[in-house]
Amino acid sequence: MHFRSIKILITTLTVITLLTSCNSRQEVNMIVHHGLIYTVDTAFSTAEAMAIKDGKILETGTNEAILSKYSASEMIDAKGKTILPGFIDAHCHFTGYATDMWKCELMGTQSFNEIIEKIKSYSTHAPMQWIYGRGWDQNDWQVKEYPDKKQLDSLFPNRPVFLKRIDGHAALVNQTALDIAGINASTKVNGGSIELENGKPTGILIDNAMDIVENKIPLLYDSLAKKYYLAAQEQCFALGLTGVQDCGISEHTVDMVDAEQKAGRLKMKIFALLSDSAAYYDRWIAKGPYKTERLHVGGFKLYADGALGSRGACLLHEYSDKKGWTGFLLSALDYYKNIATKLADSKLQMCTHAIGDSGNRTMLEIYASVLKGKNDRRWRIEHAQVIDPADFHFFADNNIIPSVQPTHATSDMYWAGDRLGPVRIKSAYAYKQLLQTNGWMPLGTDFPVEYIDPLKTFFAAVARQDANNFPQGGFQTENALTRQETLRGMTIWAAKAAFEENEKGSIEKGKAADFIILDNDIMQCNMKKILQTKVLATYINGEAVFQKAF
Repeated sequence: MHFRSIKILITTLTVITLLTSCNSRQEVNMIVHHGLIYTVDTAFSTAEAMAIKDGKILETGTNEAILSKYSASEMIDAKGKTILPGFIDAHCHFTGYATDMWKCELMGTQSFNEIIEKIKSYSTHAPMQWIYGRGWDQNDWQVKEYPDKKQLDSLFPNRPVFLKRIDGHAALVNQTALDIAGINASTKVNGGSIELENGKPTGILIDNAMDIVENKIPLLYDSLAKKYYLAAQEQCFALGLTGVQDCGISEHTVDMVDAEQKAGRLKMKIFALLSDSAAYYDRWIAKGPYKTERLHVGGFKLYADGALGSRGACLLHEYSDKKGWTGFLLSALDYYKNIATKLADSKLQMCTHAIGDSGNRTMLEIYASVLKGKNDRRWRIEHAQVIDPADFHFFADNNIIPSVQPTHATSDMYWAGDRLGPVRIKSAYAYKQLLQTNGWMPLGTDFPVEYIDPLKTFFAAVARQDANNFPQGGFQTENALTRQETLRGMTIWAAKAAFEENEKGSIEKGKAADFIILDNDIMQCNMKKILQTKVLATYINGEAVFQKAF
């Protein structure tokens, strides 16, 4: 046969082979290839490519295996970038963060005078009569004492002012706000306190006392709240969040979220814990969890005590910087026991905010009394900040899940030792020790108490430092987490905390195609580069909800 004829025959056979191969490949919606995919499966394996169909992961593998087996109309060349499961924030206040958007932002203020200037400016365009600010922290100021209401009274003698502290457990209000709420020096509050000086209110209200005033503030219109939900999810998507666990929301908020999701506008996946309302328990215990593709109402959020920064956390022994003061529980002991007993035989989780070692011991003992040993109820202690060394066993004995927020440690480390002293601080923010109790642990941010960025969570967990790399060597690094533990805590373990580990939280066959693409490999890069990492794309159910060119 002539050489030219042989060449034509070979070319023809090659084309036929390629066409046959192409025709035999399975059609899917999307192929992502040439990436470094951390699947976060049981083996913590990596892959180069994945095929996605109908919003779910069909297969992961090498570039060659996926590209030869599948074809797709949407091909994404990741160009070697890092791909992770979408971050899931295991404890935050998503809808609260959204509806806080009308308020004056006070986070990061360095003095009370700075707050005054911000409030004066905000007052000219505040959307309602009330002046509402949120986010101040006196521990960030040179003078680390609570302010009083004198300047607010002078500036706003006829307009109510409510300025909530960063942890949400204290507020500064003016006299007009006190008058509207009917608070005076003789007002008594269970689970809260009204700070007095020379027998008169200073304007500082702690925990339940704060709620008396806040309950007088008009609610936002539903239409405006829904608008803010969409604005909040855009911020979340840009930071790689594909799921949030919204802790302590009303039935009305659940209904609004559900409606927005079903309308296709709110794409964020939300696991919701209902707020501690007497009207809710019997109704929800009777009907059990509510679940759609993007919304899962799975339990209740309660509060055992307040916060360490406002000295509302309930301690076994007095505060090191306030003699004779131990904080307090926010409700009577029998109240928590009754709720735990009610929920014990239900399909709903009990998740309780507990900060101080006494608050934690109280709830751990109550949980243990109804859970009675090993179980798969996944009841949670939210924050679990200060644990007496004698109480860690409760977590393991009863499979109680500590749900922690690593940035709390790096936000509080500057002053937490003053509150607790050198002994108690050693078993505070003890994330490694808490992880070891059950072998898994969900991680969150608690935004808007902390910044919303999950990469700050990642860095705080592994480095135990702030953004300025302080302190040198890290804060109590014996309780730092590994990068693998931290990523699991922000993905699969967060999903597991909501009984959702079979549908999300890792990049595996059959799970939702919720994933993100980063410009940096946070699993291997220099520690200092973690906070410089940018999210390039965020996908939920295979749909791009945030995307930048790369």
